[in-house]
Amino acid sequence: MTSKEHPQKEIHEENDLKKSKDRFLILHNDDFHTFDYVINALIEICDHDVIQAEQCTLLIHYNGKCDVKKGSISYLRPMKKALVQKELKATID
Repeated sequence: MTSKEHPQKEIHEENDLKKSKDRFLILHNDDFHTFDYVINALIEICDHDVIQAEQCTLLIHYNGKCDVKKGSISYLRPMKKALVQKELKATID
């Protein structure tokens, strides 16, 4: 059988792929918080090691933003909320 014979099945498979699609937690530069503050937030909230947190912080500083974590929406939402509570600008794309 082909998917043309079962168009509903194809629609469900596409919806499942959209739901499971990984997203990125993006941290944006704000020119306000110190490097140490951002590094510590990434270690605490995103479970980065020191080197990873430092590299992300440099990318944020020089590029204006950096994707700091990848995963599902439900995985990333609590981290985004925690970063925002620390007055950092974070988005999920």
